[in-house]
Amino acid sequence: MSPRDEIPNLRGMDGEGSVQVHQDEDARIEGAKVFAVYGKGGIGKSTTSSNLSAAFSMLGKRVLQIGCDPKHDSTFTLTGTLVPTVIDILKDVDFHAEELRPEDFVFEGFNGVKCVEAGGPPAGTGCGGYVVGQTVKLLKQHHMLEDTDVVIFDVLGDVVCGGFAAPLQHADRALIVTANDFDSIYAMNRIIAAVQAKSSNYKVRLAGCVANRSKDTDEVDRYCRTVGFNRLAHMPDLDAIRRSRLKKKTLFEMPDDEEVVQVRKEYVRLAETLWNGTLPMAPECLPDREIFELLGFD
Repeated sequence: MSPRDEIPNLRGMDGEGSVQVHQDEDARIEGAKVFAVYGKGGIGKSTTSSNLSAAFSMLGKRVLQIGCDPKHDSTFTLTGTLVPTVIDILKDVDFHAEELRPEDFVFEGFNGVKCVEAGGPPAGTGCGGYVVGQTVKLLKQHHMLEDTDVVIFDVLGDVVCGGFAAPLQHADRALIVTANDFDSIYAMNRIIAAVQAKSSNYKVRLAGCVANRSKDTDEVDRYCRTVGFNRLAHMPDLDAIRRSRLKKKTLFEMPDDEEVVQVRKEYVRLAETLWNGTLPMAPECLPDREIFELLGFD
């Protein structure tokens, strides 16, 4: 076994010396395959997550997508609307969760995909990890995870604290969305470090990355070769994808022009790859200066 095949010893990196929200043993998601989607802010995580959810549903899987962003816009292409968040609904009942019914916070989207928006605390207050934990707890209390094959967490922005990393406590695999540019790959390198830290205490492992909104993949591929990572898919920078967001639809509901059909096939291929299982990856994330020297042109 090569060093890259081993999970590195990252003792002390998962919250040592800080206060983090740790998973309640009763909150474990069992029976479903769980994926957490990360990436630089604005890179297209929600577009990727929603179309991936739709692709899983086209394969006959029962899918639940959980948006983890106060903007609560993760699932709007699946539902056609901005659905209320779990945190707002809990506020309405003065946090008496026993008063809620599943239909109060779980909404059906395209092809039967179940959609939940966890929401988050107001800017500068609270912890996103608490909101994720309460959302999973509610779903379990109402038995919403028992008839689910796939759970997708769509997580906001870069990983900057333990709260935003909370979905990694539930996930089997982490998927990183990137573009073929320095900033996106720099963010991916930080996310890899965060997932590696969580993997020392939790079952989550890295699945690979998706090159999104990119004509080429040369810089992504160069980084992956260097650190021992894997690009699982490539979603090109197409106007049809932008139009689908404006129409509040997934690509699977757009007219069947050639470009849309090809990207749909790529999403279905990605869903099949993830469902069939990916080898756990342990890339060696780079120091900041080494990324700077690696990427770009002379």
